[in-house]
Amino acid sequence: VYAHLLQNKYFGEMDISRTKVVRLCQALMDYKVFEAVSTRVFGKDKRTVFEDSSCSLYRFSNASSQANSPSEREGGHFRLQRQEKRALLSTPVKSESLENLLENLSLKLVSSPQVNNFSTLSRQVINEVWREQTIARLLQLIDLPLLDSLLEYEEMTERFPQTQQEDQHRVTSNYLDREILKAFGDSQADEWLSAAIDCLDYLPDQMVVDVSRSLPNRPDAAHVGKLLLFDTIGRHYSQKKEPLLSHAPDIHLGISEHLVNGKTDQALEAIQLYLKLLDGSTREEFRRLLYFMAVVAQNSELKLQKESDNRMVVKRLFSKAIVNNKMLSKGKTDLLVLFLVDYQKDVLKIPGTLHKMVSDKLVALQQGKDSSLVSGYTFCQRLDESEYHYSAQKTTKDELLTLLKSIDEDMSLSAKERKKLLNQFYATNPAIFLQYFGDRATDGAM
Repeated sequence: VYAHLLQNKYFGEMDISRTKVVRLCQALMDYKVFEAVSTRVFGKDKRTVFEDSSCSLYRFSNASSQANSPSEREGGHFRLQRQEKRALLSTPVKSESLENLLENLSLKLVSSPQVNNFSTLSRQVINEVWREQTIARLLQLIDLPLLDSLLEYEEMTERFPQTQQEDQHRVTSNYLDREILKAFGDSQADEWLSAAIDCLDYLPDQMVVDVSRSLPNRPDAAHVGKLLLFDTIGRHYSQKKEPLLSHAPDIHLGISEHLVNGKTDQALEAIQLYLKLLDGSTREEFRRLLYFMAVVAQNSELKLQKESDNRMVVKRLFSKAIVNNKMLSKGKTDLLVLFLVDYQKDVLKIPGTLHKMVSDKLVALQQGKDSSLVSGYTFCQRLDESEYHYSAQKTTKDELLTLLKSIDEDMSLSAKERKKLLNQFYATNPAIFLQYFGDRATDGAM
C-alpha cells in the first residue's frame, strides 16, 4: 500500500509517513476490505489489529478459500488477481468515512489527472526501470571498483520449494509427509516451530521424511521437536556449497565498511537495495531462513548451548550459508550476518528513496520525456560541451598553479632540487610558469 501511494502520487508531492499508511491499512481492515490470514488451523485466531510486519499475511476478505485447489493453480502459483479486483470493487466502504479518515491523517487527494497510471508501460519496461534505479541508488551508497558482477545478468533456474516441484496429480509418501508437517506448522502458535517448518520446503525429501517421523507428538516434548528441527535445518545449510548472497561480492565489502564506521542507515539501505536485485526464489528462501534465524536468536526460553547464547550459535551455524566471501575478514562477515539477523524485519523492505526514483522515471517514460535526464539523486551537475571544456581547462590551470606555488614555497627543498623541478615544470607548461613568476622570470631571478 505504501509503495502504491508513493508511486502513483495520489496525494501529490505530500510527504507520506509510514505511520499514516499503517492507520490507513487499519481503516481498510476495519471495513473488511482485507483481513488477516489466520496462523492456526484449529480454533479461532482472527486478528483485528493491522501489524506492520514482514511476517504478517493478509488477504482480500471475499477471496475464496478454495483458491489453492488444483483447478485454481497454475505452475505452482495461485491466481488470485481476479478475486482481488472483485474484492476491491465489491467491498463497501463509505466514502464519507474514508474522506474523514484522510482528513484526520492530514492527507488530501489530488485530482485524477495528476494520478499516475503506468498501465501503458509493459511489465518488462517497469522491471528494467526498477533494476536500473536500484543499481543507480546502490552506486550512490557504495563505491565499486568494477561493475561487472553487478551489471551482468544471468538466467537463473527457479528454485521452487520441494512441494511445488511435485506433480500436481500424483500423491507420494514424501508429499504427504510435507503436507502433514505444513498442517502441523499452521496449527502452531509457536514462531520457532512455524518458521522452521517453512524452511523445510527447501530441504531434500529424505531430511523432511526423517523429521516428520521423528517429531514427538506430546505437548510437553515441544522443546525436543524444536531442537530436532534446528539441527536438521542447520545440517542442511552447513552443507550448502553456494551461499544465498553470492551475487556481486564487492557490495559485501561496501556494506561491511558502513557497519564498521557506524553508518547504520546507509548500511541498511544498501542491504535493502542489494536484496532487491536477488531473483524471486532466492529472495524467498533467504527471507524464510533469516526469519527462522531471528526467531531462534531472540528466544531466551530454550538455549541451544549452555556456554553460548542463541544469537552466537545461529551466527556460527548459518554464516557460510548466507555470506561466504573470501574478500571479507571473519570479523566483518560476523558483523554483517548479525546485522541481518538483528534487522530481519527491515532488510527486505524497499527504501522510500528508491520508490521515488522509480516513480519519477516511469512518469518521464510515460510522458515521452528524455528519461536519461531523470536520474534521481545525483552528486554531479550536467554541463554542455562548451561548459565542460571551459571547466576542464580552468581547473587544470588552477591545479598547475597550485603545484608550482608549492614547489616555489617548499622550504624543505634544496636550491638544486627546486631548480631541477622548476626547469621540468617550465619545459612542459611555460605559459603558466611565466604567469606565476612574471618579472622574476624575465629578470633571471630564478
